[in-house]
Amino acid sequence: MCFSLKLTPFIFSTMKADVLLGLQWGDEGKGKVVDVLTPRYDVIARFQGGPNAGHTLEFEGIKHVLHTIPSGIFHSTKANVIGNGVVIDPVVFKKEIDALLNLGVDVKKNLFISRKAHLILPTHRLLDAASEASKGTAKIGSTLKGIGPTYMDKTGRNGLRIGDLEHADFKSLYATLVAKHKELLGHYNYEYNLSELEPAFFEGVEAIKQLTLIDSEYVLNSYLANNKAILAEGAQGSLLDIDFGSYPFVTSSHTVTAGTCIGLGLAPGKIGEVYGIFKAYCTRVGSGPFPTELEDSTGETLRKNGNEFGSTTGRPRRCGWLDLPALKYAIMLNGVTQLIMMKSDVLSGFDTIKVCTHYMYKGKKIEHVPYDVVNEKIDPIYDELPGWKEDLMKVSDFDQLPAALMQYVDYIEQATGLPITIISVGPDRKQTLMRKEVAF
Repeated sequence: MCFSLKLTPFIFSTMKADVLLGLQWGDEGKGKVVDVLTPRYDVIARFQGGPNAGHTLEFEGIKHVLHTIPSGIFHSTKANVIGNGVVIDPVVFKKEIDALLNLGVDVKKNLFISRKAHLILPTHRLLDAASEASKGTAKIGSTLKGIGPTYMDKTGRNGLRIGDLEHADFKSLYATLVAKHKELLGHYNYEYNLSELEPAFFEGVEAIKQLTLIDSEYVLNSYLANNKAILAEGAQGSLLDIDFGSYPFVTSSHTVTAGTCIGLGLAPGKIGEVYGIFKAYCTRVGSGPFPTELEDSTGETLRKNGNEFGSTTGRPRRCGWLDLPALKYAIMLNGVTQLIMMKSDVLSGFDTIKVCTHYMYKGKKIEHVPYDVVNEKIDPIYDELPGWKEDLMKVSDFDQLPAALMQYVDYIEQATGLPITIISVGPDRKQTLMRKEVAF
């Protein structure tokens, strides 16, 4: 399929972009599902975040981790767009490109980058590390990828964008911003050697300049006008949203559906289906509140069985039971129309499975996420459901799932009022069961 960049955005079209995003604290399995759903779409577009994301895809026995590039890149006939809401580290980006080229993926053919996406400089990463180190025990759990400082420069109107790479005076612009960063770094007791970091940065810059840079808001609206199906791919999770997450233990971007409009330049009325992905249990990386966390042998079993270690940081993930108040909160914020449940296979072997239905908060039983989830004590109130012993890894049809798992599915559907249309029973793309035809 050939994708023309001819712009025709003002033609009336009823085509809408679908959105796929995480409903927990990230790591829900978005990359795998995007890869599975990509054949149904013409365009896959990332709308926020940066290399702090780690979207894992597994097929033909090989695991692939993408940090910035959309998860549809392995499908040669699909356009992959990095939207204006994404922040890009040229060093990490070049490594991704090189890995894909080694696998025979022609990134120059179907990867497009918004000129309005912001650049992560080496000094952004240094500022991130220096700031986190200065916090001591109050660390927020940053991935140290420079994401926060880059978004700070963006909102402070100091940032450099991908489109600036086309300017003859880019290095002058770079030097001006670096000078500002050096002044800020002077406020920290932090040693660094910028000259060791810059060569890889400028190599990455040259790699980006070999790709197709676009005015993505025009291109994406033109795709819709020409009846191309778009799937917007979110990063991190809804409970890490800068406004609606467990502040300050959040990411620096809008991870909810509204972020799609801002991060791609699409009007709210052009959003169609919203696929909300959640794990059959909960995990979280780094610091921050986690009401259902299991700091015992059960939590360790979940971590071991689910291989719960960060694909970007390698850090062990904290594990716990499913949190329905938090899940329903994320569903409300995002306008979710369909649910996708991941890692149901990890729960195999438990005699009983717990689900948090309410919280005890300031002496009251509540079922909403309160304002202060950081300083106030929150105790989960649980229901218990029967577990299942069957190994799900070889299940190939929805009708083969254990009755207890189906009871678990029905329980969640009744609690949320939404259908679970896809269930994952293993890491490979083939281990993905469609309960019914995904609506369009």
